[in-house]
Amino acid sequence: MKNVTDSFVSLGQWPSAGSFGFNTDILATNLINLSVVLGVLIFFGKGVLSDLLDNRKQRILKTIKNSEELREGAIEQLEKARTRLRKVEIEADQFRVNGYSEIEREKLNLIDSTYKTLEQLENYKNETINFEQQKASNQVRQRVFQQALQGALGTLNSCLNSELHLRTISANIGILGAMKQITD
Repeated sequence: MKNVTDSFVSLGQWPSAGSFGFNTDILATNLINLSVVLGVLIFFGKGVLSDLLDNRKQRILKTIKNSEELREGAIEQLEKARTRLRKVEIEADQFRVNGYSEIEREKLNLIDSTYKTLEQLENYKNETINFEQQKASNQVRQRVFQQALQGALGTLNSCLNSELHLRTISANIGILGAMKQITD
């Protein structure tokens, strides 16, 4: 360190003119050259370096500001998305609850309508059975009546002679005439 300060002190003691020579002290001359170069760089490069640093600083600040704005926008969008998600979840729950209750209601309606349809079918079946039974009973009655009538006619025809036959017909005509007068 002493050599550095001595070299600066020796600069002030140089003779003004006439003696020009080579300094053979390598350390002292390198320090002088470096200090001159650094001084020139600092003096002339100060503005350029300052402008470069200012530009870089401005770009960094602008990038930080843009990043903050993007971050705030992203946070805002995230909050909106969360709000929409909550609304959609609430609506989905409502649809789910309403859907389940609607399904249950439709299920009960379907069961009720099926029971009603089964009741109607059972009633139709019973009515059809009753109708068929009455029809069969009527057919049986008609056959029995026809057979009885044929049997009676056969018996009458074999037992009656023509005179008795004419008297029976006359008596029946008289009975029918009397019934007609009563109804009129």
